[in-house]
Amino acid sequence: MRWDLLFADLAAQLDAAEVADGMQAVAELTRAEQATILLTDRLRAAVGGPVDLHLADGHRLAAEVRDVAPEWVLLAERSRQHVVPLTAIASISGLTRNALTPASHAEVGRSLGAVLRALMRDRAPVRVRTTSGQLDGRIARVGRDHLDIEELRHDQGPGRTAGPGRIVPFTALVCVSET
Repeated sequence: MRWDLLFADLAAQLDAAEVADGMQAVAELTRAEQATILLTDRLRAAVGGPVDLHLADGHRLAAEVRDVAPEWVLLAERSRQHVVPLTAIASISGLTRNALTPASHAEVGRSLGAVLRALMRDRAPVRVRTTSGQLDGRIARVGRDHLDIEELRHDQGPGRTAGPGRIVPFTALVCVSET
């Protein structure tokens, strides 16, 4: 009988060790899976919901996530929309732990340059916020890593531009908003 207790105890210890090993393996797999999640995947899971972004220029933007691409997020705040480069986000509040991978791997035409060229073709008046201030105008040209803004001249009436404007490198771009 003493041996029965000894072997039962040994079996219980082995079972407990297997359970602990299994829990460790699950925890390690979970950590490994979490390490593959991109910020865009978390933002994609929040489409239609509110987030609170703290931007590189110190401004805060509380808005609804409308669209997400590898380099930018589209947000809607009341009647105004904003394109924010992911590199301009300092922190985000309001995201859940959920993540959603893109439906297809074809993200062609979804670059920051592509969305800015669409705004340029539309000749939409925009407010461009940079790390050093803001400009109101129209996007005149979009290069690979920069855009040209024709600044609006408010002193000469609506829609008047001030000539060649300014060049804004994408690295200084914080937000492009509807005006």
